[in-house]
Amino acid sequence: MTILQAIVLGIVQGLTEFIPVSSTAHLVFAARVLNLYGGADKTLQAEQTTATIAVIQLGTLLAVFVYFARDIANILRAFIGDHWALLKGRPVAAAGSKLSQDAWLGWLVIIGSIPVGTVGLLLKKLIEGPFTKNLWVIATMMIVVGVLLAIAEAVGKRNHDMSHLGVKDALAVGFAQVLSLIPGSSRSGSTIMGGLFAGLTRETAARFSFLLSIPAIAASGLLEMREAVHKLPSGSAGALIVATIVSCAVGYASIWFLLRFLRTHSTGVFIVYRVIVGALILAALAAGYISASI
Repeated sequence: MTILQAIVLGIVQGLTEFIPVSSTAHLVFAARVLNLYGGADKTLQAEQTTATIAVIQLGTLLAVFVYFARDIANILRAFIGDHWALLKGRPVAAAGSKLSQDAWLGWLVIIGSIPVGTVGLLLKKLIEGPFTKNLWVIATMMIVVGVLLAIAEAVGKRNHDMSHLGVKDALAVGFAQVLSLIPGSSRSGSTIMGGLFAGLTRETAARFSFLLSIPAIAASGLLEMREAVHKLPSGSAGALIVATIVSCAVGYASIWFLLRFLRTHSTGVFIVYRVIVGALILAALAAGYISASI
């Protein structure tokens, strides 16, 4: 991977990780246009692309840490402090509640992360292989999740903010996040969709989606980083660092944009984009202009 390829992939990752249009779909397509690892056989090329994407995602994970630094610090402080107080037999929150809101939010992030963590480990080999780079799958899921997001926009009550999050909300968003293991679904698109179905406001769904991305992206990125050492060509470290830094900077801007956008707008523009791009890819595949696999 060259420095130019790294910069392009970092920009694509940063722009699409948090906006609900599927970062994996755009990264796989960008990797094909850039002919990333074109000299390898199909299986190795797919594995190298998966490893590269997972490592670059650590840049957007850093963007979440920076943007939500105060929230994360409050959650960690409350989570540790409240449980320590409980062990000592001291009250930690308002009457009728054992945990403060921030500590409870920490538990909701843990609960919401269980589904994708479990399924991700079970399907690890499939996720790393050629199937998840197939453009038929990617284009179809772009349309499917776009339609589901439109339905969620239509039927969602949107009357729950961060202070009203519960276990049902965390599980709804958590199980929706499992869809993100299928390329083209979009982790942010799937989780925002799950949040809207659960009755969360758009901004709350997005904020919880970002917090839920921390364990998901960290686990996949760190796991793949260990394997990337063996799978990626020698001399890839410098380009990966550049791509990760670029994705962090662009990802931070994307978070800022989306949270402000969803305060006064629906996800309609992203739904339309997903359906159009998905349909165009399907049409190009059917006409034989592009091949389905790497």
